[in-house]
Amino acid sequence: MNQLTAGSSILMIIVALLIGILSGYLIRLIIAQLSSKSIEQRTKRMLEDTEKTAESRKREIILEAKDKVFEERKQFDKESRERNNEIQQMQRRLVQKEDSLEKKFETIEKREKSLGEKEEENKNLQKDLLDAKQEHLHALEKVAELSAHEAKQQIISKIIDEAKQEAVPLIQKIEEEAREEADQKAKAILVTSLERNAVEIATEKFITTVNLPSDDMKGRIIGREGRNIRSFESITGVDLIIDDTPEIVVISSFDPYRREIARIALDKLVQDGRIHPTRIEEVVNKIQNDINLEIVEAGKQACQELKLNLPRGLYPYIGRLKYRTSYGQNVYKHSIEVANIGGMIAGELNIDIESAKIACLLHDIGKTIKSTGEGGHAILGAEVARKFGLSDRIVNAIACHHGEEECRFIEGSIVMLCDALSAARPGARRESFDDYIKRLQQLEELSLSCEGVEKAFAIQAGREVRVFVTPEKVTDEQAYIIARDIAKKIEDTMQYPGQIKVTLIREMRVTEYAK
Repeated sequence: MNQLTAGSSILMIIVALLIGILSGYLIRLIIAQLSSKSIEQRTKRMLEDTEKTAESRKREIILEAKDKVFEERKQFDKESRERNNEIQQMQRRLVQKEDSLEKKFETIEKREKSLGEKEEENKNLQKDLLDAKQEHLHALEKVAELSAHEAKQQIISKIIDEAKQEAVPLIQKIEEEAREEADQKAKAILVTSLERNAVEIATEKFITTVNLPSDDMKGRIIGREGRNIRSFESITGVDLIIDDTPEIVVISSFDPYRREIARIALDKLVQDGRIHPTRIEEVVNKIQNDINLEIVEAGKQACQELKLNLPRGLYPYIGRLKYRTSYGQNVYKHSIEVANIGGMIAGELNIDIESAKIACLLHDIGKTIKSTGEGGHAILGAEVARKFGLSDRIVNAIACHHGEEECRFIEGSIVMLCDALSAARPGARRESFDDYIKRLQQLEELSLSCEGVEKAFAIQAGREVRVFVTPEKVTDEQAYIIARDIAKKIEDTMQYPGQIKVTLIREMRVTEYAK
């Protein structure tokens, strides 16, 4: 019973709990329904209020838009009226301009018509003038007995002569000023360079003498039936002159190289005492080898003396110059002298001293090469310099120093100047009597070939030519022109060391006799 009572109590409690839970749920449901209705009503009221507000705002915006459109239209109408007024004014101005342009076009047409008539009149007048001019020219030609072309040429010649005469004083003044300034600068440079380079005055000869211990040695040199002397001359390529001069034998040859070998060989044979063809050949061959070594050493010494660093392959070319002569001047000494002067002039001009020295030293190395007829010694020397990789400035300086190529660098001018200085100094060279006479005759002939020249005399060993002109044919201004023409002819046609002075003399001599 107790158990049933307890179970029923629990059941009742559970039922009561369920009833409480259900009642609470129902109450919340009822409350929710009531609150949703209230919310719908509020929402409805809010929507109605919003619609009313939006409607009123819409009406306000429409009114404002209408007012703004009205104002814009009013402003647009005002601007349209103003623009219409402006367009009307522009139209009126355009109409006025069109009227003025039409008037101008009419005026221009009238002027063009008038100009056309005048142009036609001018053409007719020009034609009449040309006809009159031709008639006048024909009349003048008949009177003057000259054609128009001949008269024109005479007038042109006269104008040219007058212009030359008027230009001569100006040319003289400009040349004198330039010559004075150039002479001062050139003299300063040359004097400074030459004072620093002292050289001996000597020329080479074509003969060498060998002293003998006694006249008996002459017979041994000649040998039986002249065998020894013929062998010696054929091996060495020189001529032995054995005459009545006591204890002296003369070696004659134009080639210093052969003459030196012959001199040393003959000295050695005389000292040794054994003179026969086999011995002569042995001695000459040995001396040739020794001379070749001396040639290399001479080239080396020249470079050391000038403080130049050149390829060893160039030493033989430089050393061989020791046994070359030009008008009796030793080319080896001449080249060293030219290099010294060239280096000093380059120093005065503030240019590369070493390049100038090398170009001057090597300018004549082409003389040691056998020519094949394809160029002078300047071109051959330039090819050698190019072969050993020397610069274009040096190669061009060597090639151009006799005018065979164009001088493109200042080193070429220095080589030409120094070469002329070394060759022209007193005692440096000599020329044969025949060449000397020919040069003097050529100077006089060139001077006499100019018109107006009466006499010409070459003086001072060909360093000056004095020209006498006919005073009746040549004026003072023309005398200056003739002197320039003679100097130009000499430069173009003659070869000479140094310079030649042209002195032109125009004098008036009046002779009367008292009886």
